[in-house]
Amino acid sequence: MSAPEDGTVPHIIVLPGGGYGHHAYHEGEPVAQWLRSLGLSASVLHYPVASVNGNAARHPGPIDAVRTRVAELRADGVGRLGILGFSAGGHLAGHAAMSGPSRSSATSHLVDAAILCYPVVSMQLPTHAGSRHNLMGRWAAPWTRRALSVDRMVTRDAPPTFLRHTAEDAAVPVEHAYRLASALAAHAVPHELHVYPRGRHGLGLVDGVPDGEQAGNAADWTAACARWLRQLGWVS
Repeated sequence: MSAPEDGTVPHIIVLPGGGYGHHAYHEGEPVAQWLRSLGLSASVLHYPVASVNGNAARHPGPIDAVRTRVAELRADGVGRLGILGFSAGGHLAGHAAMSGPSRSSATSHLVDAAILCYPVVSMQLPTHAGSRHNLMGRWAAPWTRRALSVDRMVTRDAPPTFLRHTAEDAAVPVEHAYRLASALAAHAVPHELHVYPRGRHGLGLVDGVPDGEQAGNAADWTAACARWLRQLGWVS
């Protein structure tokens, strides 16, 4: 599989999960390698996290890091630019996807496509509190939690979005994905949602699930995502 031969190769920024406290390796470089196997360009962004960067991990540190990376890639001539995130990295990817560009940008959004895998979406739900505490502090005000909930950021200008989750996810319940999909639908944003019946949180590519662990057909997500990218014209 290869990227379209139009003189430009789309680039996808990969954001590993880790609760805004660390970066999960299996959700970083292995994922970038998979994207490169499709003929895309890809890089892993190690955005600020609490265990390494301390208070720099607090909002707006992570989203500022994404904006900086996007600006660098745009300056290098990257045309189509996507973002892919897992769990807390999925929250950051969603934040970036639903955010407007810098004032100097000619585009209506920061990135051109988003792939969100079992993302933390709502900061108003009680689940995955560690992500919320690392990003906003333990005593974040209700309006701050609302403002940093990805489902509350959606506008009609949001880019096409691919969502993947499992019904069994106990750490970040599938309600997060449903909330975002509902917001995307309400704003007529093209999106694709895959909810697989089996599989725990943090499966990554689902290519190294231990023997005896049930993941059902969750491993099919890479094929589904590749088809979606093909429909966008990003791979051939």
